[in-house]
Amino acid sequence: MLLAMLDNMIVAPALPTILGDLGGLNHLAWVTTGYILASTVATPIWGKLGDLLGRRITFISSIAIFLAGSVLCGMSQNMAELVGFRALQGLGAGGLMVGVMAVLAEIVPPRERGKYQGVMMAVMPAAMIGGPLVGGFITDHLDWRWAFYVNLPLGVIALTVSWFTLAKLPRGTGKARIDWTGSALLTTWITALVLITSWGGTEYDWISPQILGLAALTVAAFLAFVVVERRAAEPIMPLTVFRDRNFTLAGTLSFIVGFAMFGGITFLPQYQQFVQGSSATNSGLLLMPMMIASMVTSLAGGQLISKTGRYRALPIAGTVLMAAGLALFATMGTDTSKTATALYMVVLGLGMGCLMQTTMLIAQNSAPLRDIGAATGAATFLRNMGGSLGVSILGSIYAHTLTASITSNAGPAAAGDAASSTARMTPELLRSLPEAARHLFQQGVTDGVGAVFTWAAIVAAAGLLAALAIRHVPLRGFTAAKDQPQDAGDTATEAKATATV
Repeated sequence: MLLAMLDNMIVAPALPTILGDLGGLNHLAWVTTGYILASTVATPIWGKLGDLLGRRITFISSIAIFLAGSVLCGMSQNMAELVGFRALQGLGAGGLMVGVMAVLAEIVPPRERGKYQGVMMAVMPAAMIGGPLVGGFITDHLDWRWAFYVNLPLGVIALTVSWFTLAKLPRGTGKARIDWTGSALLTTWITALVLITSWGGTEYDWISPQILGLAALTVAAFLAFVVVERRAAEPIMPLTVFRDRNFTLAGTLSFIVGFAMFGGITFLPQYQQFVQGSSATNSGLLLMPMMIASMVTSLAGGQLISKTGRYRALPIAGTVLMAAGLALFATMGTDTSKTATALYMVVLGLGMGCLMQTTMLIAQNSAPLRDIGAATGAATFLRNMGGSLGVSILGSIYAHTLTASITSNAGPAAAGDAASSTARMTPELLRSLPEAARHLFQQGVTDGVGAVFTWAAIVAAAGLLAALAIRHVPLRGFTAAKDQPQDAGDTATEAKATATV
């Protein structure tokens, strides 16, 4: 989990420098979107492979793919290569994230899983704290390419530990019947949808043949995906898990958490470095209030669930806090202090900590044990899909608002030059500009970030409806067996897995 999360956080502070080196403001979102989109598509596939082939071999394979992608990212010579190799990284990262949660679900009963998930989810804020710091230090003192190469030593440790410690896990059925048709259709409609949100209104008009064609492809591929999944012997994403009300609601909240979390992490360093004048290292350090708050509530929430078995209040409180934090970020101006920004981060972090591990626990508790890998994959898929669409949509909003603000404030004569200069703007170059030009760009960044957080807050507020609709269902293993409707096969599977490990 540390390996998967650390990479995304390391890259965030380096993005302004990477874009200035390789060029292309319009590709800002794709450096993150390529990674998240690939992990989104791969997540349910890895979950199903784990069910069929066993957790150990699939988990180790995902680590190896992730490391290969890291090396190639560091060797990228242009934005197209970087985006492509980030996608390869994402394929491996999808297996890392779903593999961790599926292994945990296989060896720990739901009654005890809350505190284990609390610790596991605390790794996320730890990565989010350490990642920006490491990424900022690398950007300031080394070459940004080391933001990818730094994964190698940690990856070797992860490979070694996983090889030995997962040896006693069940090997799976050994009959891999992969739903390749469903996987291809899943990839098609998600990719087409992300392209619509990225290109619509920027690269192409919303009513252009390209966008309308992508919309038709999205709808057709999605409907075909539903039909195929209903008939497949081993569907890549069992639609039956969505029949459970709590699973669907938890999945909805996971989508919203991904939308808000990745959006905030991706665009906040833009404001910190360009407007507040922070270095890449300091912009990582300034994220600490959000990460520490998230880590504290994640750990406390896990302990609370393990002791009481109650969890419904956490997603409600988390959604309210997350929406409030995002709304506060939307009020930032060019003169907003770092102290005020830190307080906003605390509010957002408290909300994220209440939601991240709780939504996964609710989703896993709503699925039978025989489908725990697929259910974990589906829940992680929804969170990653939220992140992918969130970064794509918010990235388009950011780029459009930034360019429009600069064009509007620069005046007709200088608008063209001012707008084109944003493509290769770096914090160092900005500091060398005259004060008037520097203020013009800073105002554009502020307007762009404000628009991003406004829309993210609206999406988060809509999630409160889903949180309020969640019903309390006792966790498996928390109450007496007679109160737990669980079939004999699931009980035997849980006992066998626990005894084996």
